[in-house]
Amino acid sequence: MSTEYDLVILGGGTGGYVAAIRASQLGLKTAIVEAGKLGGTCLHAGCIPSKALLRSAEVYQTVKKAAGFGVKTEAPVFDFGVAQERKQSIVDKLHNGVQYLIKQGKIDLYEGYGRLLGPSIFSPMAGTVSVEMNNGEENEMLIPKNVLLATGSRPRTLAGLTIDGQTVLTSDDALRLKQLPSSMLIIGGGVIGVEWASMLCDFDVEVTILEYADRILPTEDEEISKAMTKALKKKGIKIVTGAKVLPETLSVQDGLTISAEESGTNRDYRAEKMLVSVGRDANTDGIGLENTDIEFSKGVIQVNEVYQTKESHIYAIGDCIGGMQLAHVASHEGIKAVEHMAGLKTEPIRYDWIPRCIYSSPEAASVGITEEEALKRGHKVKVGKFPFQALGKALVFGEAEGFAKIISDAESDDLLGVHMIGPHVTDMISEAGLALVLNATAWEVASSIHPHPSLSEVIGEAALAVDGMALHL
Repeated sequence: MSTEYDLVILGGGTGGYVAAIRASQLGLKTAIVEAGKLGGTCLHAGCIPSKALLRSAEVYQTVKKAAGFGVKTEAPVFDFGVAQERKQSIVDKLHNGVQYLIKQGKIDLYEGYGRLLGPSIFSPMAGTVSVEMNNGEENEMLIPKNVLLATGSRPRTLAGLTIDGQTVLTSDDALRLKQLPSSMLIIGGGVIGVEWASMLCDFDVEVTILEYADRILPTEDEEISKAMTKALKKKGIKIVTGAKVLPETLSVQDGLTISAEESGTNRDYRAEKMLVSVGRDANTDGIGLENTDIEFSKGVIQVNEVYQTKESHIYAIGDCIGGMQLAHVASHEGIKAVEHMAGLKTEPIRYDWIPRCIYSSPEAASVGITEEEALKRGHKVKVGKFPFQALGKALVFGEAEGFAKIISDAESDDLLGVHMIGPHVTDMISEAGLALVLNATAWEVASSIHPHPSLSEVIGEAALAVDGMALHL
């Protein structure tokens, strides 16, 4: 059976389903092909479930510290099973919401695995989608005017290292744990590794991070990386940098043991379980790229500024094109791609304007470029910093560690980047993002009156500090 569409989307994750909704708004007859569940990695194995568990960790730690606020309680006991049930109930509720949105938009959903076909009896152009249905029924043939590839990514592993899902885990496996281990070795100190380290430590798990680079969070501003290292070590997390893990040394007999090379010397590490968090690989295998002229390089699909592949009617977005592997990035790329298909004039996404968030304890958030990157690009910079410990609300809140850092161009005064670590910074970074979009200066940010007492005062004071005018330092 064959059906014609204006748009067929391969992948019903955050990028795919948001693009489908926008296409529906624009009057395009649209279908989504999804082999798993609508919502994809973000909803089922990433953003939402991990943040639900991080919230449980935060509440647990708050209760443990309650006596300092004058609230006397019995020694709290953490029930990981209940936390997992809460996590799943949130995921299920949001999944139902996505399903409702797809039905409301009159978007057809094909539950199966989609593959691109080359020119055939169905179409003189590559791009017909053959769907191998999950229910075992005969393949569906979808004949679209446009195709959007939004196939996402999967956890990467180290060459020679076998993931068994029981002792050696990916982040997907870790989310399915029935009970907490006594100790966890985390390979990789990027965003995912840091979030898991923070969470597990707050659940009273002994945690060690092995990071190949010379610092954790190597893509973030160096001062944020140093502050996060200090905060995690204070929590009791062991952090080893410059560590090259040696997969061939892995043993899971009588507990997990693996070696890492550090400054030319091999050192053994033991733990009950190991989490491998070394990035993600694009899901491009088996989707029929070989039947098209689509260019593929360095593991990702190549696209232009409006997300067209070399086959101009086939677009690609999100993790499968590399770049910033963030759910909100995929969503906006999908919107831009669909609007271009519909003939609307679009402006390219400015990736420097996209906020990046780390939901550990403490949180970190940033938008724009780092101080190091600004200098590499030839900017003369001036920097303003302001600590949370100088804010009344931070002291009242009981979390006064961290700071906000604002980087400006010394000649034009334009903002270049804002970097924060501390309480609720992931909720506050959007103010900085808007300032970048509006091409604001630090003076203009400081001129916006921030309520007192509030955590957001840290941004206003950091903006004043750019020109040496902070009031409370």
